[in-house]
Amino acid sequence: MSLTAPVGGAGGAGPPAAQVAVAHAPASRTRTPWALLLRKPTFIAGGVILLFWVVCAVFGSSIAPHSPFAQQLLDTNAAPSAAHWFGTDQLGRDVLSRVIAGSRDILLIAVAATLLGTVAGTALGLVMGYFGGIADILVGRVVEAVLALPVVIVAFLFIVALGPSTGTLIVVVGFVFTPLIARTVRSAVLVESQLDYLSSARLVGEKPVQIMAVEILPNVIPAVLVEFTVRLGYAIFAVATLSFLGFGVQPPTPDWGADIAANYGTLPAGYWWETLFPALAIASLVVAVNLVTDSIEQVLAS
Repeated sequence: MSLTAPVGGAGGAGPPAAQVAVAHAPASRTRTPWALLLRKPTFIAGGVILLFWVVCAVFGSSIAPHSPFAQQLLDTNAAPSAAHWFGTDQLGRDVLSRVIAGSRDILLIAVAATLLGTVAGTALGLVMGYFGGIADILVGRVVEAVLALPVVIVAFLFIVALGPSTGTLIVVVGFVFTPLIARTVRSAVLVESQLDYLSSARLVGEKPVQIMAVEILPNVIPAVLVEFTVRLGYAIFAVATLSFLGFGVQPPTPDWGADIAANYGTLPAGYWWETLFPALAIASLVVAVNLVTDSIEQVLAS
C-alpha cells in the first residue's frame, strides 16, 4: 500500500499519510552511535570495569581499607582474611590497599602516553597522507625505522638516558605508539584524498593546514578513536611490564607491575596472593579496554 494513499474512503477509515510515514520510519535512523554502544553487553561490561578502576584511581586514598605504605612487620605474608581481604605482602603491607592505590599511576601514565602518541601520530599521518611524494617518503622511512626497533630496546634507551620517572614513561610509550598510529591515519587520509570534497576545498583557496584540520581530520576521527582505544590496552600492559622490569614507577609507590616483581619470589613458599591480585588487576583492566574497543569497532563498522 502506498504511504500517500487518500485518507478516508467509503468508511472514512485510515490514518493520515503523515502518521503512516512516521509509524513506518526506520528506527535505526534515530539511533546514535552512543545508543548502539549501550545496547552491547560487551561495552557495558567493559565500561563497568573501567569505571571501577577510575573510581579507585581518583578516590583510592579514601576507599582503601589501610594505608598502602603502612608496614606491619608482625603480620607479614598473612593469608587473605577478614582483616586483610587480599592478605599482606612480605613487608606486612595490605595487598588490597596497594592494588586500589596502584590503579592511579598506571591509568594516568597509560592514558597520557596514549594521548601523546595519538596526537603525534595523527599529525604525522595527516602530513604523510595529504602531501604524499617526498614528505611521505621521508617521514615514512623514519616511521619504518622506529617500527623496526624492538619496543623494549627503545624503552630501555629512553629510560637510561632520561632516568625512570612518570614523565619518562609517558614519553617512551607515546613515542613507541606514534608511528603505529601514523601509519593507520595515513591509510585513512589516502582514502579521503580520492574524494571530490578535497578538490573543492583546494579550488576555493583553502590552505593545506586548514584542509587537513577542517576537512580531513573530522572524517578520519573514527579511525583515530579506534587506534586510541586499541593502543590504550597496549599502553597499560607496556607500563606494567616496564614497572615489573624496574624501569617504571619506583618503590615504595604502589604499582601493580612493581608489586608483582617484588613479591613473585614468594610463590614457591605458597604466598600466591601477593602476586595473583595485582596480576588480576592488570588483566581485568586490559580486558575491559579490549571489550570497549571491540564494541566501538563494531558500531563504527555498522
